[in-house]
Amino acid sequence: MKKFLLHDSVANIKFAIQDSIRVKQEVLNNLELLSTVDLVIDGIINTYNRGNKLIIAGNGGSAADAQHLAAEFVSRFKFDRPGLPAISLATDTSMITAIGNDYGFERLFLRQLQAQSRPGDFFVGITTSGRSPNVILALDACKELGVSSAVLCGLNGDLEGRAEYLLRVPSKDTPRIQECHILIGHIICEAVEQKIFGHLTPSGNVI
Repeated sequence: MKKFLLHDSVANIKFAIQDSIRVKQEVLNNLELLSTVDLVIDGIINTYNRGNKLIIAGNGGSAADAQHLAAEFVSRFKFDRPGLPAISLATDTSMITAIGNDYGFERLFLRQLQAQSRPGDFFVGITTSGRSPNVILALDACKELGVSSAVLCGLNGDLEGRAEYLLRVPSKDTPRIQECHILIGHIICEAVEQKIFGHLTPSGNVI
């Protein structure tokens, strides 16, 4: 792999773009990952058809992704349609600081999941490191709560068996992992929106 060049800014920009493309190409060729994304799409559609909701959580950049994706479901993605219930567990500062202060940061998402989820909901945890204690504790609680679960991660971390669906991006580089996480999230949003509400577009197709 080409190395970052300290004094050649244009070359570095090209390198970053090429590296992002390379990882996305690996995602494109990873049939196991793509099949799992398809299963997650069906799982979320089934969740909404039951009248349940989507719950998403992550830290830092992954918190921003969780908030971003929840907004796409509640508002719209590509066309006007009824809102789909989705919440991010990383947006309420009073909630975050109260739980962090009273129970510890590692229980941040677990405590909210216990309070906010109902059997039949779907939880998506996002962790680029694969080692976020608060995401892992929430994933571990899902089965007991009757909540379906998926985790977006990279090659790091021991997450096998912790979620029903493991969406492991083939990279250990945080920026590349995050770029693929939002790509996968957008793919899921578009597919769910189209399969549930495609009949609302003028021709029944995405616009």
